[in-house]
Amino acid sequence: MSNTKVGNPSTGSQDFSVKSIIAPLLAVIIGMIMVILDSTVVNVAIPNLVDYFDTDLKTIQWTVTGYTLALSAVIPLAGWMTDKFGAKRIFLITIALFTIGSVLCAIAQSPTQLIIFRVIQGLGGGMVSPIGFAMVFKLAPADKRGAIMGMLGIPMLLAPALGPVLSGWLIEYVSWHWIFLINLPIGILALFVGIKFLPISEKHEAPNLDIIGMIIAPIAFSMLAYGVSEGGTSWTSTSTITGLTVGGVALLVFIFVELRQKQPLLELRVFRSSDFTRGILLTWLAQVALFGSMILTPLYLQQVKGYTPLETGLILLPQALASGIFMPISGRLFDKIGARPLAFTGLGVISVALFMFSRISVDTSLGMILLTLFMMGSGMGLTMMPVNTHVLNAAPRKLVSRVTPLTTAAQQVVVSFAVAGLTGYLTSNINSHMKDVAKGVTPAEALTSGFGDTYFLAACLAVAGFAFSLLLRKPKTQPEEESGSEEKGNPALMAGH
Repeated sequence: MSNTKVGNPSTGSQDFSVKSIIAPLLAVIIGMIMVILDSTVVNVAIPNLVDYFDTDLKTIQWTVTGYTLALSAVIPLAGWMTDKFGAKRIFLITIALFTIGSVLCAIAQSPTQLIIFRVIQGLGGGMVSPIGFAMVFKLAPADKRGAIMGMLGIPMLLAPALGPVLSGWLIEYVSWHWIFLINLPIGILALFVGIKFLPISEKHEAPNLDIIGMIIAPIAFSMLAYGVSEGGTSWTSTSTITGLTVGGVALLVFIFVELRQKQPLLELRVFRSSDFTRGILLTWLAQVALFGSMILTPLYLQQVKGYTPLETGLILLPQALASGIFMPISGRLFDKIGARPLAFTGLGVISVALFMFSRISVDTSLGMILLTLFMMGSGMGLTMMPVNTHVLNAAPRKLVSRVTPLTTAAQQVVVSFAVAGLTGYLTSNINSHMKDVAKGVTPAEALTSGFGDTYFLAACLAVAGFAFSLLLRKPKTQPEEESGSEEKGNPALMAGH
């Protein structure tokens, strides 16, 4: 553990030094980068995995679906686990489990083994982000929270954009095994830095385990994620309807049960805060527009423009760089002006970029694509972390460790809906435009028109978020930050709560 003193997060930054939080922040960032990176590198490798294992696409898709289901299933348990065993201990265990799962994936000898090992990865990776967010949020003083959380947000936007570059290079010049093996040194580094620098979590009297919630929550979130992922193929298939029906019913039962529990698994009462509710709804709108459109661009570049996976990853770099540039800037500005002007500006830029993408053609220049991607990245950097920090600020401080699993689980489902929904919309529109081939339209033009229509839908969602951002307001100061609670001024204690 670092001996550097971290100031009192409740009273501000008078005795707070940014240097004192860099090492714990680095430990969290390394772990988050490894997990988030893995969610995008596998997508590029799917065709290679189909060939290597001599199987079909539907079977290999389960390497993605199984991972997503495992992530969704364990996220709700993060709050109780950290209360019971301490944030540092659980964070390190999940990093270790994810790393072991990665090595197993690299040595898998059959599709079944690969799917099972991906599930192990997901069980480890699901808790990394919510626990990491809660730890860093509690270590940062209120008046520096935006800047600190902005630094933490960099891997959230950089990793998905850099994943295709790394994956394309490894597949093209090494082998698919290395998209998993690369997690071994990263995982060991995350464990070393975490053991040495993360604050020691003191023991607390954990609340009684919400057994009913623990059983229903994984069913609800995993079945919804499964139904949505299957919906990317067909929204009327038996698997899609079954997943959405079972998940939807389980979710309604879960909400009813949790609202009646004194110590619920996920604290849904936080939605009574209008500031929290506005912030989370805006987050969902932004995520649907952003992450849904992020899946479109690589498809357009490869299917219409004919770029290789590696070339596609390199073309996407301006988006990653812009996110990395504007994320810390938005964090610092958040501490001064709040979330509303940043979300308004960021979503405005994203809306313009998506409308530009909706006008793409077969002959759209590379320069125009790079400019639009840079605008997308800039808007993402300005929007996402201020809104996420606003949501946490709007929640009672004592519930932060319970709110991060709630928001992460909801994000997993929302992003799945976005990707599957826009993918299905894309397929439908491409099929519709292909009917015009008989009228003299080329297949490439019909394909491009389908992409344009889908980008237009994403742009409309971004405009809705742009307008909704005007409803944000600065949350009232939380009583926990003003009173002399036992957590006050003890970052090690707070990180473990």
